Amino acid sequence: MAITKRLILGAALAGAVAAIWQPQAAAAQSVMKLASATINDGQHEWQKLFVAALQKRIGDKVKAEIYPASQLGAIPRMAEGVSLGTIEAFITPTAFVTNLDPRFQIFDVPGLFVSPEHQRDVIHDPAYRDHLETMFLDRGLRVIGAIYNSPTVILLKKPAPTLAAMKGMKVRTFASPLQIEPMKSIGVIATPLALTEVIPQLQSGGIDGLLAGMPILTAFKYYDVAKYVTDLNFSHILSVNLVNEAWFKAQPKDVQEAIRAAGREAEQQAFAWVQDNNRKANELWLANKGEILNLPPEEQDAMMKSFVALGTRIVEQNPAVKTEFAKLKAVVDAKMPKTSK
Repeated sequence: MAITKRLILGAALAGAVAAIWQPQAAAAQSVMKLASATINDGQHEWQKLFVAALQKRIGDKVKAEIYPASQLGAIPRMAEGVSLGTIEAFITPTAFVTNLDPRFQIFDVPGLFVSPEHQRDVIHDPAYRDHLETMFLDRGLRVIGAIYNSPTVILLKKPAPTLAAMKGMKVRTFASPLQIEPMKSIGVIATPLALTEVIPQLQSGGIDGLLAGMPILTAFKYYDVAKYVTDLNFSHILSVNLVNEAWFKAQPKDVQEAIRAAGREAEQQAFAWVQDNNRKANELWLANKGEILNLPPEEQDAMMKSFVALGTRIVEQNPAVKTEFAKLKAVVDAKMPKTSK
């Protein structure tokens, strides 16, 4: 009899515990930290669009938290975080994650894209976009967002309307060989640095300038420490939002599909905003007494020919990178505007 009572009591207690636990389990919410080094630019806008699109699909099943302006660490730490899974998502120009996989280099070959629209048409080609999503799964990374960022410009503390004027200057670059080697070829001392270190280094004289997109320069008010931009425009920056694949696969199927769909929706919506923001960034730079210079046309053409040849040689040195570049180049050529062929 005592045994029976204990069994009944145990069953009752187990039922009570289950009753308490089940609502908590049902209410369990996945957290998705979205990291970026920048703020008030196309990357930040994509994050906001993505969160809205995700909530529209699955409500509060995922708690998406946006951390712009390197709140979760310098760029190398955020890249490491998404690779290890301590950060669920990280959006960045591809040049900053070549250390995670050298295949990211293919998007930064100088002269590859002739315009923002050309890059958009290539990256969002349905078959290629599907390929891009899964290209880095063997590194534990899934691409759920891919957006046009900006042309590449060089900010300097002294005016440099010619390549000769840049020689010997110490310039912060992305960590990618596709930026380091072209700069070296024109006599610039390439210095990879995290974005958080750039302004102090400019102020102290540790560097003379940096390669970046104009929206970054205005968002962080670089016109307060340097005034001269030379529009090198040798590449169109692509930003990708990477998600840790182990975290992604741990989500329910409906959440996985919602994340994928929200990423695609946000990247389609972002393009017009990014284009307008680039225009506004140029205007804001000039309004704050900054200058935008251009190389002489003959010098620009010669530089581009040299950069294209150098970039192509770099990506063809690694067999895996060469294979992926060939796939990308086929789409690039197919989507080339008729006036550029």
